[in-house]
Amino acid sequence: MTQVLARKWRPRTFTELVGQEHVVRALSNALRQQRLHHAYLFTGTRGVGKTTLARILAKSLNCETGVTDAPCGKCGACTDIDAGRFVDLIELDAASNTQVDSMRELLDNALYAPTAGRYKIYIIDEVHMLSRSAFNAMLKTLEEPPGHVKFILATTDPQKIPVTVLSRCLQFGLKQIPQQQIRDRLTQVLGEEGITSDAPSVALVARAAEGSLRDALSLLDQAIAHGGGTLEEASTRAMLGVVDKTYLHSILRALAAGDGAALAAEAERMAERSLSFESALQDLSVMLHRLALAQVVPQSLPEDDPDAPALLELTRRFAADELQLHYQIAVQGRAEIGLAPDEHAGFVMTLLRMLAFAPVAGGAAVAVPVPRPASGAATAAPAAATVKPASGGDPTAWADLVAQLGLSAMANQLALRCEMSRSGDDAIELRISPADEKLFDKPYRDKLTAALRQHLGPKLRVSFASGETAGVSPKALTDRKAGERKAAAVAEIQDDPFVRELIEDFDGSLDHGSIRPK
Repeated sequence: MTQVLARKWRPRTFTELVGQEHVVRALSNALRQQRLHHAYLFTGTRGVGKTTLARILAKSLNCETGVTDAPCGKCGACTDIDAGRFVDLIELDAASNTQVDSMRELLDNALYAPTAGRYKIYIIDEVHMLSRSAFNAMLKTLEEPPGHVKFILATTDPQKIPVTVLSRCLQFGLKQIPQQQIRDRLTQVLGEEGITSDAPSVALVARAAEGSLRDALSLLDQAIAHGGGTLEEASTRAMLGVVDKTYLHSILRALAAGDGAALAAEAERMAERSLSFESALQDLSVMLHRLALAQVVPQSLPEDDPDAPALLELTRRFAADELQLHYQIAVQGRAEIGLAPDEHAGFVMTLLRMLAFAPVAGGAAVAVPVPRPASGAATAAPAAATVKPASGGDPTAWADLVAQLGLSAMANQLALRCEMSRSGDDAIELRISPADEKLFDKPYRDKLTAALRQHLGPKLRVSFASGETAGVSPKALTDRKAGERKAAAVAEIQDDPFVRELIEDFDGSLDHGSIRPK
């Protein structure tokens, strides 16, 4: 029976472990210096090597050649651990054994000396799933551990482990494995297996694995089966459901041209091929990031990158602020796609949002209609008031408009903290400082947009951006005026002869916090 790649190519020594050099270095040094701890905790996302590292450490501690950072792999202890039959290595899946009785039974057995090895090793996977009483039972053993027992704990969620347990463990954080290292490992495996492949297919699998080498090997198995024993780009794309980059190039060109019909047509073409729209938004985010970086650092695009000519051409079609806004919308669209009626609708709406909120070109002062109360009528045509960009004009028009919107709660707080950074007859861009980004939740933005359209017309386009501000939002203006009034009140009190006499006679001081301006 053919063994799956993820098991066949599971690392058996520290040198074979990919992407965790910082952990390997620390453990190797400790083993060479015989500085052994009674409890180790490995944390990290799935498939990065936590239990693999635990088994290698178990071999290092029990290898018949002695405690070493390079277990021989040939002695009885090493071969039995690799085969999963070493009597003194007990593996427990905490997700299936959460109860205190299981933990007490395990810990009772820990008191007995090892049968065949130097140490009795307990590997507890997903340890955060243990119940509180099970943790308490474990804690007693961790406080006074027998000399022949070593605990190796693994978890994807260390925040759920009690601090009392964490403090008694030597903790190592395993990181997600970089794509390049995954690609190199997959290329090595394919070479050893004698499987024909191409570089784009390997790159696709490495990216889809999202930092997990185990997932990468599992996906590689599927891709080879899907390709009939070889790894070929078209077949791999079909298996993964990823988007051909030519679709994304066409989407970005249509976006730059403001061509909504072309955007919808590209989305239909993708739907006909049953491509994943969530993956498309992820790939679009990556491409927008690469475009933004290439505008600032052109050499960031490698010369041998087959996409380089298309990306360089696209960098000339977008302004820097457009790329930033499109990137933000793509990331948000991917997060919200599960809430859409279906993926296709969520993808199309994200593209239309990019089109609708595209920054208005030009930086000159333009007129934005700001409503003015009309006597004797429920509604009246708004009077025009000139609102200049926040960096160079009078910001009071936006403050006056916010006062008339009738917003409540958090939507009003969002409006008060925004500055009108750009405006036109049918478009407004609002900017907020990164410190107030928590107010950028979609429901608050939608309420503010609806209120603005009710006052200024249903065709108004409202876009939001986060970044450096000029400090002229309605709230900033109000706070500044309040500060000025308080400073004036403090100065007035300090200058009062009676107050000065009291301070001098009684060696007192003025409590500024108690002063309330009129």
